[in-house]
Amino acid sequence: MKTICLYFEIHQIVHLKRYRFFDIGTDHYYYDDYENERSITDIAERSYMPALNTLHDMIKENGKYFKVAFSLSGTGIEQLEMHAPQVITKLQEMNETGCVEFLAEPYSHGLSSLANPDTFALDVKKQVAKIEELFGKKPTVARNSSLIYSDDIGAQIAAMGFKGMLTEGAKHVLGWKSPHYVYNCNQAPNLKLLLRDVELSDDISLRFNNSEWDGYPLFADAYIDRIARFPEEEQIINIFMELSALGIAQPLSSNILDFIHALPACAKEKGITFMTPTEICKSCKSVGQIDVPDTLSWVDEERDVSCWLGNAMQHEAFNKLYSVADRLRIADDPRINQDWDYLQASNNFRFMTTKPSNVGLDRGIYSGPFDAFTNYMNILGDFINRVNALYPLDIDNEELESLLTTIKNQGDEIEMKDKEITRLKAKLEKLEGAKPAAKKPAAKKAPAKKKAEKAAE
Repeated sequence: MKTICLYFEIHQIVHLKRYRFFDIGTDHYYYDDYENERSITDIAERSYMPALNTLHDMIKENGKYFKVAFSLSGTGIEQLEMHAPQVITKLQEMNETGCVEFLAEPYSHGLSSLANPDTFALDVKKQVAKIEELFGKKPTVARNSSLIYSDDIGAQIAAMGFKGMLTEGAKHVLGWKSPHYVYNCNQAPNLKLLLRDVELSDDISLRFNNSEWDGYPLFADAYIDRIARFPEEEQIINIFMELSALGIAQPLSSNILDFIHALPACAKEKGITFMTPTEICKSCKSVGQIDVPDTLSWVDEERDVSCWLGNAMQHEAFNKLYSVADRLRIADDPRINQDWDYLQASNNFRFMTTKPSNVGLDRGIYSGPFDAFTNYMNILGDFINRVNALYPLDIDNEELESLLTTIKNQGDEIEMKDKEITRLKAKLEKLEGAKPAAKKPAAKKAPAKKKAEKAAE
């Protein structure tokens, strides 16, 4: 029986403000608050809420038959909590149906998997904790920023305890193979891989409203018919895209939500089911390993990381940012850590690309890649100065880690002693409360002789 795995990504750019060279050292706030509020409010109204309402209706109408999965970046969650909390509320309502799964991903939506394994692990764990806090579920399947994957990254994800991972069904990786099977990581056989069907996914997210496309107009019954005609043994159909595709990339006026809404009914007629990534990982065996020595992603025609690391400017910014990764991992300053999350976001590097792309790139305040690079490097210069100010530069990372470990151990020891003192005080109070009250000594009786003498007088 064929199964559709429908997944949507939710991530929001944290827009940087115009930051001049002369601001370095004097201004430590890097963000355009007006643009951040405007953009997330606009996306929530035009895309997220209409799309989520439709998906929620599909769950209500189809019971346990229809399933859907989401992943939310930590930075995206922060923007939603500040400016569009109704989106979080709607996701929580959908979560209560038991038909929704939330996946793990890097909190920052950054490129730490390409730079620093320890930073990458902490980035994912931070997002997992946030998802568990909001939805009461700990993710068991992961996806990297923009589906970035390689053999090494798969091994890292498996070491974190995840059972499965989403990535791109790129032709240069699959060759003659089909994305409609479950595969596994070649370095970690227990990590199952779900590969995106590029054509079926992009037909919805990129081409749906293109009147010059050969498949236009696309109807739900014809779309499901294509899936039903796949060879019988090809049973896993992974349709992955950004949630903003429904309403932004493909405007609501294109009837994109009517198309999505009709999918379950059409699929049911063909005997096609819906499953979440975890359900597929539990119920389906891998047909073999996939070898990905070079990194792939779901971006651009090349399906690699060249849109973020394709020129000298991007490499310089990337190397400078992650040059302080170990110190940031060791240190624990809330404001610094928040800036670290925002500056890691992959969008900052995408704005510096010089690659031509079939997908339009909105660079926001930047006139071009060099402008984006200059602004980011100014901010990064101030940020790194702040990181270095936390601890003297002459203390290397190993010495710093040892020092902070000693401080932490001393703090833990003090905390344990405080708890022991509190426990002993409570025990003492309990013992004193249980001790019987002391009896007052009885009044002594006067000797009989003295009583008689007193009476005679």
